[in-house]
Amino acid sequence: MRGDEGGSRGESGGGSEAGRGGFGGGDGVAAVRIVVVDDHPVFRMGMTALLGSLPGLTVAAEAEDLESAVAAVREHGPDVVVMDLHLGDGDRTPSGVRATREVVRLRPGTAVLVVTMLDDDDSVFASMRAGARGYLLKGAAPAEIERAVRAVANGEVILGPAVASRAVAYLTGLRPAGAPPVALPELTAREREVLDLVARGLDNLAISRRLFLSPKTVRNHLSNILAKLQATTRAEAIVRARQAGLGES
Repeated sequence: MRGDEGGSRGESGGGSEAGRGGFGGGDGVAAVRIVVVDDHPVFRMGMTALLGSLPGLTVAAEAEDLESAVAAVREHGPDVVVMDLHLGDGDRTPSGVRATREVVRLRPGTAVLVVTMLDDDDSVFASMRAGARGYLLKGAAPAEIERAVRAVANGEVILGPAVASRAVAYLTGLRPAGAPPVALPELTAREREVLDLVARGLDNLAISRRLFLSPKTVRNHLSNILAKLQATTRAEAIVRARQAGLGES
């Protein structure tokens, strides 16, 4: 298994990239080999085209789901996997998180960079717990994507600006100056949003329509809310929500 240091990269492929200045900035440094994983063909092709055009980077393979992602990592042994989180399934745990966990298990030296539309706390921290080294949103500029790929390939951890400040606040328990206390801080922002609507009297179907979520996702959020609040019924959760100031018109 190849390590993360530049001298051990690129045992096969990428030879034409290695002499272009590359990741290491010198002649003879092997290209950073990448697998792009996304179930949307247009985005996947665009990402592949972008990364393949940059000096010192080469896309070894593309994949569209968990199984093909794992197969590509086994076959090509990439340095970096650019990973979407939702790969076309509706499971409670996004398939991209499960794929990240499997990639890290198979090849601890491979860095996973998540590039996704999801910016909620659950997605960010589930990805990092699974072993991802970076997290960007799909609106990131090409230069930001390039910098992130090179950074995680070099062993760094990187978060896009859209999620970094929230991650720091979550980990340190700090809030911006003057910010009011967070109601029920044990809940994620999305769980608080769901609970607020529950406390306003909305049923699951109405909540799913309001938040553009599937009914199953709403049920999952409610199950997590009850567990975290140690509430046994929906009514008990509503009482806790109103005591915390949620559900007010």
